[in-house]
Amino acid sequence: MTIFRRFRAYLFLTLLLPAACQRVPDRIEPTLSYAVQDRYILSLPTPFPPLSSEEKYQDWGKEVRVGYGFARQLDLYQAITAFKRAEFLLPPEYKERQLEIQYEIMFSYYMARKWQDAVYTFEHGKLRNATPAFPPLHDLFIILYDSYMQAKEYKQAHQTLELIAQYFPEEAQKLDLSTALVEADFSTIETMAATPPSKPYLDQFLEDYNKRKKSIGRAQALNALMPGAGYLYLGQKQSAITAFLLNGLFIGTSVYFFCDGNIPAGVIFTTFEAGWYFGGIYGAGLEAKYYNERLYEQLATPMMNKEGLFPVLMLKYAF
Repeated sequence: MTIFRRFRAYLFLTLLLPAACQRVPDRIEPTLSYAVQDRYILSLPTPFPPLSSEEKYQDWGKEVRVGYGFARQLDLYQAITAFKRAEFLLPPEYKERQLEIQYEIMFSYYMARKWQDAVYTFEHGKLRNATPAFPPLHDLFIILYDSYMQAKEYKQAHQTLELIAQYFPEEAQKLDLSTALVEADFSTIETMAATPPSKPYLDQFLEDYNKRKKSIGRAQALNALMPGAGYLYLGQKQSAITAFLLNGLFIGTSVYFFCDGNIPAGVIFTTFEAGWYFGGIYGAGLEAKYYNERLYEQLATPMMNKEGLFPVLMLKYAF
């Protein structure tokens, strides 16, 4: 029975080693977000002509005015409701106004971050037939591209980007860069940094990130050489001390039992120590990855806000 227990313990240790020594991938997955202040949105002009005196006092015109009133207060749910009522009441001969109302519904959904609803409004309405004469065509394409990306409908997003490149090539390049930055696609970012015109802000971003980022491999290697050293490399002193003490405790306890002749207890504590040791190696790699993600976010977010690289900051019009 004792031999079976030893075999089981060694088998557990053998199975633990490959999982614990797994290499943490170098690719980071940052979360970038923008903060669009109310005054920025409200400072943008409307793309559409005001309602005429006759239109204002029609039922649909009254609803449009209510919709704009709520929209300018950024009460988007109420705005959408009013715009939808206006669309329902609108006589069929007002085709241009129908496009305008559908656009405002789509834009309201977009500002509310209801990506699927924004996409649905486009795909099931007249906006699909918008021509270059449509005043906010530029914004319509950007809203559609960003909504597809946020909804993870990448095929449609790529097709929309190709359409943008036909009408607004400079904006297509900015959206390419925006997407690469959001996805931390360093290959594309470096290529675009080297592509004219010069982008000193991008060069500075890459220089700062590469200078300050931590090596995942080094963090894991240091923790393998000395438990806790990988965490110390990342500046996590408390985690480093905890890892060092716990590993030292289990190693000392294992040695004590082996020296005392209590082989089963020694094997058990050695197994526990293997879990702490190899788990610490993997954990140090994960912490290095998280460190790089937070660093990337701290550097990329203000740069993208300042340079207007978030799609919403590329819009020319609002309510």
